[in-house]
Amino acid sequence: MKLTETTVSSKDVFNGRILHVTHDEVELEDGSSAMREVVRHPGGVCVAALDDDNNLLFVRQFRYPYGETVMELPAGKLEKGSTPLENGKRELLEETGAVGYSYISLGQVYPSPGYTDEVIHLYFCRVAEQRDSRPDEGEFLNVEKIPLFKAAELVLNNQVFDAKTQVAVLKTAMLLTSGKI
Repeated sequence: MKLTETTVSSKDVFNGRILHVTHDEVELEDGSSAMREVVRHPGGVCVAALDDDNNLLFVRQFRYPYGETVMELPAGKLEKGSTPLENGKRELLEETGAVGYSYISLGQVYPSPGYTDEVIHLYFCRVAEQRDSRPDEGEFLNVEKIPLFKAAELVLNNQVFDAKTQVAVLKTAMLLTSGKI
């Protein structure tokens, strides 16, 4: 099997500030057709920033879709005209006030491939300097430092629900343990 689907038609359902939703008809491998609802997203970036004491910088912020405060690594959507790394550096500074160095890619994650084309780019860095945070207008958050291995424990104990944060924390812990960072 080729494991492909071919778009036959696509209808715009919603076009907002961040999301674009389409309702697509696709042709399956066996020639039959199916409908797909797709959330188009510009993508995102997430940064695991480790200070000299091996603490990760986290933010807590209210996430409206869940109706609760969520603990996450600094992150944000990709802005046109900037690379994922440039976006990551901007988000880290805005949300935590930290300036990073020695950035390395931790890869990419597809947060929910069943209905969205969003790709989140993950990075690791060391913290060079701590300044005042400068959140975007309408963005309210608290910054916390959590020891890396305590953060990994929180992930493993199902106390961190954000998928991008889980992946970045565990990758960072593995890389530190193996001496690669």
